[in-house]
Amino acid sequence: MKYVVLYESASDVLTTAPVHFPAHRALLDDFHARGLLLMVGTFANPVEEGSMAIFSTREAAEEFVKGDPFVVNGVVQSWTIREWNEILTP
Repeated sequence: MKYVVLYESASDVLTTAPVHFPAHRALLDDFHARGLLLMVGTFANPVEEGSMAIFSTREAAEEFVKGDPFVVNGVVQSWTIREWNEILTP
């Protein structure tokens, strides 16, 4: 079981994301280095479609969201965590 975090971008994402991106990136790198963040990225149109990240545990997903500068500073207007049954890898 993996856990997917889906972010919905705030309307002013193009102006707020660059301000908070360095701290957001540092958090991404930390979680990835610890093996908790498996994949992350925006959809084709992040303003309208947002982004997603895949985590190895629900606890990691919750911890990430709680401390993410994009969440804390309103770069995303809402988020959800969904369980994902990956079937192609063990």
